[in-house]
Amino acid sequence: MLIGIISDTHDHVPHIKKAVEVFKKSNPDIVIHCGDYCSPFTIPPFEGVPLQGIFGNNDGDGYLLMEKFSTIGAELKGEFFEMEADGNKLAVYHGTYQPITDALIESGSYDVVISGHTHETVNKQVENTLAINPGTAHGFGERATIALLDTESMRPEFVEL
Repeated sequence: MLIGIISDTHDHVPHIKKAVEVFKKSNPDIVIHCGDYCSPFTIPPFEGVPLQGIFGNNDGDGYLLMEKFSTIGAELKGEFFEMEADGNKLAVYHGTYQPITDALIESGSYDVVISGHTHETVNKQVENTLAINPGTAHGFGERATIALLDTESMRPEFVEL
């Protein structure tokens, strides 16, 4: 399974559109957004990709974000969700509280823990758990990144926008 991963878009619609182009070309089975969309107007550009997401600590009107997700056929799952892919158990959490992120990684309960929040890319193996952070799709004047994860090879690829 190919998973697209994006986080911390922080209202940067031009980078969201670039990320969506990458996702449409690579054709992932799912695109996971780890939160910090900020405003609901950032959701419509994701139309056409199989988007699932969670809330981040900077997301504004949660009700309207859920409505925008629903309008494009996407799913906003709250603050945390789990899924399975190719026999691997994945956890998705924004990363607001580092001790929680670390506990998820160190618990041994997940093959992959996907988070955002820090705006830094992470590709780290901790015992049997792969920790991935796609960095920030906003970029904040520096490097704007997203990631693609092939759950068979378990090797993430980071893409600069």
